[in-house]
Amino acid sequence: MPGPIQSIERAAAVLRLLSAARGGLGVVEVAHALGLAKTTAHGILRTLVDVGFVVQDEHGDYRAGPGLSDLARPRLVADDLRSLATNWADSLAARTGESVRLAVLAEGRALVVHHVFRPDDSAQELQTGQSLPAHACALGKVLLASRGPHRMPRRLPGYTARTLTDPAALRRALAEVRAQGWALDVEEHLPGRATVAAPVRDVGGLVVAAVGVDGAVDDLVDTRGRPRAGYVPAVRSAARSISRQLGARDERARG
Repeated sequence: MPGPIQSIERAAAVLRLLSAARGGLGVVEVAHALGLAKTTAHGILRTLVDVGFVVQDEHGDYRAGPGLSDLARPRLVADDLRSLATNWADSLAARTGESVRLAVLAEGRALVVHHVFRPDDSAQELQTGQSLPAHACALGKVLLASRGPHRMPRRLPGYTARTLTDPAALRRALAEVRAQGWALDVEEHLPGRATVAAPVRDVGGLVVAAVGVDGAVDDLVDTRGRPRAGYVPAVRSAARSISRQLGARDERARG
């Protein structure tokens, strides 16, 4: 079995030290307390500041930050996420000619927090606020894939003949989503509809949302059941752009 990761152990030690301290601590104090080189302590502290777990005061000392107490809370509210993603979602709809949805995981389902209409004159219904079965749509599969292993019922609800109702089959599909960085559903939730989606990440690389295009099967999918040329790159590019808006670094925004 692989051993412990030293950098994580050191970061945890720094957090414990700062949480127990009555006041702020300087780089040298942290380094001495933990037996670290000054440059190593400084690098850990700056990284923890970047992710919001540590703050630096006006004297240059470091303290435990509010991000530690927010770990169990949602990082973004829907309105904040929507406002940061609007321009990129609009651009994705214009680029692909399809409708665009942005969703978050809420109570095990994919909650649509933003919906951009298909840029034509056809009649369309606003989907913001809809709660979709996560296992039966690309948006939901992106969100579920980010959670890692979790318990599932013996049989998942079916919506069409193509819905993945077997937990083992869904786990295999989620592993593929994690590996390739995007998800596809073809008539798994609604007959005649297909969706391509990709993950949106925050400053620490955590998947906080999924963005995707939704359209008719014949428009999005070729005869082999794969996304037609251009859709996956367009969706992934929009997801990376939104991720950067949320503070994700380029290497963490790749999906």
